[in-house]
Order: sequence, then C-alpha cells, then structure tokens
Amino acid sequence: MTVSIVKVHIGTISDFPLQLGKTVAAGPLELAVFQTSNKQFKAIENRCPHKGGVLAEGMVSGDHVFCPMHDWKINISSGNVQEPDHGCVKTYEALVEGDDVFILLPS
Repeated sequence: MTVSIVKVHIGTISDFPLQLGKTVAAGPLELAVFQTSNKQFKAIENRCPHKGGVLAEGMVSGDHVFCPMHDWKINISSGNVQEPDHGCVKTYEALVEGDDVFILLPS
C-alpha cells in the first residue's frame, strides 16, 4: 500500500523566529513549528502527552521544547519525552523551498 503525501504551505521563513514555537494549522492538525538555532524546521503535534499543554508556547533549548504547564522535556526531532517522564508526540516532516515552509502530511 502506497501512502501519498500532501505538501501544506504554512508560511515563509520570516514567519518563524529562531528558537521560538509557533502554532500552525496544517489541514485538520494543530502543530507546533520551530525554527532551530541552526535554521532547521521541526514540527510536532501541539499538545503535551501529559496534560495537553500547548507546546508552541514552551521554552526551546537546542533540540527540545519544555512544556509550559509542567516542564516536561520533549525532543522536537523524535517526539520522545525525556525520562523519567514518558510518552511521545507525533512528528511531521518540514520542507523549505526558497523562502516557503511546508509540512508534509500523509493523505
């Protein structure tokens, strides 16, 4: 079975400040999108698996975001929560073409 991919435009590079999260609607999903200090784009679901904190509002440090509700540390590349806490969030591939930023979603 082949899964087709939909490319959803979410903005331009300048819409995403370095090391800060931004809430973005991509199709039916609400995502937290981050431009890392090395200018890579990362996208994860925008709710902490613990109590549903809005991850786009969390503090970013390196490749992690800290949930603003209870400080859970979540890797924005893998979606994994750092131990001793447990859980994960879905991750989504981001793509930059010129100045445009896209999220790739399975259709």
